[in-house]
Amino acid sequence: MLKFFPLLAFIFLLGSFSLHAQDRGLTAASGKLLNAIRCVDRTELITFAKQYLYTPYRRAGEDPQKGFDCSGLVNFVFKHFNVSLPRSSRQFKALGTALKPEDFKVGDVLVFYGFRDKSHIGHVGIICEANGMKSRFIHASSGKAHSVTISKLDSEGYRCRFYKCIDVLQ
Repeated sequence: MLKFFPLLAFIFLLGSFSLHAQDRGLTAASGKLLNAIRCVDRTELITFAKQYLYTPYRRAGEDPQKGFDCSGLVNFVFKHFNVSLPRSSRQFKALGTALKPEDFKVGDVLVFYGFRDKSHIGHVGIICEANGMKSRFIHASSGKAHSVTISKLDSEGYRCRFYKCIDVLQ
């Protein structure tokens, strides 16, 4: 037992540092450390996100009482599970490694080009039903739904704008 005490003490200190690091707003490296030692149930994540279906779209919104924009919803959902993600959809361009469609999983983040400008990232969502390029995702849409909704990745409005899918929980 005494042989394992230093290891247990190290794990405790590491966990304590990671939890406090997020409170202090330390660097992304701290967030990655926190993500590495935490396991998020992907089904729970989607169940939580679905509570906000039909919440109105609101530009720059990140509050379920007032409304969400796309990155506000993604940020809000993952923050609930102590996963730090960018607040702006544009910041997702450099985040993570693109997955092959056959590797898409529930809880992965889809990243899209903008509606009018296909040279910049302009939209994000969370896969809620994984099936490669036929996956469905939850997102805050500024389009016809003008609320948090579920859409098909292979629909005309999203298939041509798809940039990549990333796993932010690994």
